[in-house]
Amino acid sequence: MTEAPSSAPTNVTSADVELLRVDHVGIAVADLDEAKRFYAATFGMRVVHEETNEEQGVREAMLAVGDDAGPRIQLLAPARPDSAIAKFLDRSGPGLQQLAYTVADVEAAAAALRARGLRLLYDTPRRGTAGSRINFVHPKDAGGVLVELVEPA
Repeated sequence: MTEAPSSAPTNVTSADVELLRVDHVGIAVADLDEAKRFYAATFGMRVVHEETNEEQGVREAMLAVGDDAGPRIQLLAPARPDSAIAKFLDRSGPGLQQLAYTVADVEAAAAALRARGLRLLYDTPRRGTAGSRINFVHPKDAGGVLVELVEPA
């Protein structure tokens, strides 16, 4: 294993991509209200943010786990039948839909990944949860996992 130069930040996994931490795990659900009740009653999770993202066609809720400092669980339900989440549910059913990482700069991360030959879903970042900027690595280029890059607002 090659060690990073001493000038490289210690909190990132690759200096050009700058993954800072796991941001959230996205779970596709058919009914957001039912899923929120399940996660609260079963695991004691609490909703810390909820919104409808019209551009993405999704209703979503971010749930906190434990001490509230770590990654979130994101419940994603379709807001319209032509959304990516509706199509995912039709194709795969409910379940794990994405793994998201916080990045320092979503455009720089996307450029670095493209330079490595990976495909990203969007040419330019789009609006994500709470005004964040997002892009996705195509699952065919990431071992079957939809990887989301999140630059917080």
